[in-house]
Amino acid sequence: MRKIILAIAAGVLAGALSASPAAAAEKLKIGFITTLSGPTGIIGKHMKDSVELALEQLHGKVGGLETEVIFGDDQFKPDVGLQVADKMVKDDKVQFVSGVIWSNVMLAVAPAVTEKGVFMIGTNAGPHELAGSQCNRLFFTTSWQNDETPEAMGEFMQKQGINDVYLMAPNYAAGKDMLAGFKRTFKGRIVDEVYTKLGQQDYQAEISQLRAKNPKAVFVFYPGAMGINFIRQYDQAGLHGKIPLYSAFTVDDTTLPALGDNAIGLWSAGYWSSELDNPANRKYVSDFRKKYGYTPSFYGAEAYDGIMLIDSAVRAVKGNLADKEGMIKAMEKADYASTRGHYTYNVNHFPIENFYLLRAEKGPHGVVMKVERTIFKDHKDAYYQECKMK
Repeated sequence: MRKIILAIAAGVLAGALSASPAAAAEKLKIGFITTLSGPTGIIGKHMKDSVELALEQLHGKVGGLETEVIFGDDQFKPDVGLQVADKMVKDDKVQFVSGVIWSNVMLAVAPAVTEKGVFMIGTNAGPHELAGSQCNRLFFTTSWQNDETPEAMGEFMQKQGINDVYLMAPNYAAGKDMLAGFKRTFKGRIVDEVYTKLGQQDYQAEISQLRAKNPKAVFVFYPGAMGINFIRQYDQAGLHGKIPLYSAFTVDDTTLPALGDNAIGLWSAGYWSSELDNPANRKYVSDFRKKYGYTPSFYGAEAYDGIMLIDSAVRAVKGNLADKEGMIKAMEKADYASTRGHYTYNVNHFPIENFYLLRAEKGPHGVVMKVERTIFKDHKDAYYQECKMK
């Protein structure tokens, strides 16, 4: 009898030991919020397709755990984004929320997620508040802080000797960050600073005002459908080639298919290009084109990296999703193969990374953004010193 009891006890102990955190953990659930409807839905498609590609490459297991990704459409609205995030956290019991294109949506979603003890992995929007005074240990981003890309373009234009510039952007959090970033590095004359309605499609009146001011150059931030319409109308007004147009997040792989040859020769700045030559990016771009038949954008690369960052964190704790401290430490190392190449995290969990001058050129896969030169190497955002994390 004693031998039988000992054998049973040994079996129970062995079973308990074999039920490691990875084996015992529930399914990993990730809520991914993006815009899947309306004119800007194309951006969300790039992100969703990239998340699904990452899952396929990981054989459906992020960090070794069976994974379910729940997609939510914020409809381009902060209140809807907040409702979607709330449902993901309360009803779906996700361990991570990721995604978010728009800064006004991110400012609503991120604090609501992290205050409930859930990780927020941003994959596009980078409002300055989250890099500075509202930084949070549970918030990471695989993109950039909003000001940084226009800082790079301002730096380039300053060094080109351009002495006066006309600025335009949508009137919301990211638009204001973008123009603030540009003015941080460009020291010439600002001819005018114009904010238009978020989502606006007709810019003829503003372009007429711009023409009357006759600036030496124009810098704009108009993502998605806004950018397509602005550039088309700029071209129709006969200003293409007459007043040089520079941009951030306006001419990219989401807008190039619609713009076609109208985009050739236009300058932009960014942290990523489909032409970046590193192993992770080559695999991502190649597999994406094979699977979907089109070229991915930086929106997709950020979303793909977001899943790979989560994968690195969950693997580091061997699937123990309760070990949030371990996952924070793992993500702070940025120890995964990013599509941008190697980078590090600042104290505010925003990347320290390179920014490039990009030019729209015709290539074997249509018009793409080619890397012309590096503007900033290992660039830090302007707000990290306001972050209280150390």
